[in-house]
Amino acid sequence: MHNDADTHAAAVRPVKRVVIAGGGTAGWMAAAAVSKILGGTLEISLIESEEIGTVGVGEATIPTLSTFHRLLDIDEREFMAATRGTIKLGISFENWRTQQHRYIHSFGTTGRDHWSAGFQHFWRRGRELGLAGGYDDYCVELQAALQGKFAHLKNYRMNYAYHLDASLYAKYLRAMSERNGCRRIEGKIVEVLTDADSGYITALRLERGEVIEGDLFIDCTGFRALLIDKTMGVGFEDWSHWLLNDSAIAVQTTSVCDPVPYTRAIAEPWGWQWRIALQHRVGNGIVYSSRHVGDEEARQRLMETVDGEVLKNPWPVRFRPGRRLQCWNRNCVALGLAGSFIEPLESTTIHLIQRGITHLMRSFPQVIGQAGIDEYNTQMADELQHVRDFVVLHYYATERRDTPYWEYLANMELPQTLRRRIELFRETGTVFHVPGELFAENSWIQVMMGQGITPKAHHPTADTMSETDLRRFLDDIRTHVETTVRMLPSHQAYLDQYCPSGPRAAVSTSVA
Repeated sequence: MHNDADTHAAAVRPVKRVVIAGGGTAGWMAAAAVSKILGGTLEISLIESEEIGTVGVGEATIPTLSTFHRLLDIDEREFMAATRGTIKLGISFENWRTQQHRYIHSFGTTGRDHWSAGFQHFWRRGRELGLAGGYDDYCVELQAALQGKFAHLKNYRMNYAYHLDASLYAKYLRAMSERNGCRRIEGKIVEVLTDADSGYITALRLERGEVIEGDLFIDCTGFRALLIDKTMGVGFEDWSHWLLNDSAIAVQTTSVCDPVPYTRAIAEPWGWQWRIALQHRVGNGIVYSSRHVGDEEARQRLMETVDGEVLKNPWPVRFRPGRRLQCWNRNCVALGLAGSFIEPLESTTIHLIQRGITHLMRSFPQVIGQAGIDEYNTQMADELQHVRDFVVLHYYATERRDTPYWEYLANMELPQTLRRRIELFRETGTVFHVPGELFAENSWIQVMMGQGITPKAHHPTADTMSETDLRRFLDDIRTHVETTVRMLPSHQAYLDQYCPSGPRAAVSTSVA
């Protein structure tokens, strides 16, 4: 709700000065976008303190980041070399459906759809007739991931994301932002000044006494949410009854083998572990529910299972899954952890920062008005609900009942939006999808079938094919996948040629 004072204040507040509170990935992504697009018309400042650390574990991304980079004219080779990046073709889920079971959620498309029915319907009929292999056989990206291969191809664009060093990414974006006119201010924010009538933020006071005034403030202060929560008092919707995990421990280790082009997500009795291979090291971590395991036991489990030498002492992260009731309130926009956090399972944190920035840039106000604020909040709420449902799916659709943690998840009451998707797929093999949603039909299909949800029926369109035509249809797709993947070099060989960084860069250059 807003009152007349808010409306009046908004109507007369031209946006000429943008102040970003906090650095890290969220802050510098915002600074890079605003300075690139509007740097010539705005005064842009970013305040961060070297004393305040960032979470610094957002090392896995999803394919939408390449879109963000194209909008900002970021050169992929330069970016990957600067961040010691590797390719990510999907996520390997290990021990999720049952212990010792593995499936991959890839970023590619599987098979070929008909306008009336997705490929899964033709594949299901093929399985009934003994004509089809595994669903995995019909996706280039998935097979390339399994075989540790990658390349940019002239005749086929693979759908991929990146693994990157989050701190190096922030440094890369900082240099870009400063070239485009963003001013970085070193300092710790000790007071947020507001207008007594409207409640709008007017300035941020730093520890050494400097006052930074602005018209639009972007809160990138992480879980502290210094502006949106501590100052604006915007409420928080807690999702911990669906997402039990509230803690993580991260650790970096040396590489002991060539990097694989996928993230590993390995289920545990009370959470899961991640493995993310970069060019120069491996990012590891364990995500868990503190209600089901102690911090020390979780840390010991992590340290017992990592490979390589430890490069940096393990560090803990506490979080609460959920979202701000408003990501934009008055003249404050919350990005990243200040606005929401689901959990890192599907690597959506950087994506949600990106979406928040994209929506902001598309609705960037000359003067701040309530209609624009309301639309922004509606769009972000819809995106967050979609991502939440997709992540909850992994925990609910499982055959594991071996611990109280998995027992609770299997029997929890689902959001109605997710229940509807699951029931539709189980009954008909069809995926409900709203245009613009992050995870496309194939993502839902791969995860639902990977977790053990099998459709009871297929679309009648699949029955219009003769067995001979269906066999040829399926065989042609599988042959195309096999032929394409066979052509690919190893992931490591391609990195050495395409975007070498660190010690390997010198080796690659000297060989050339």
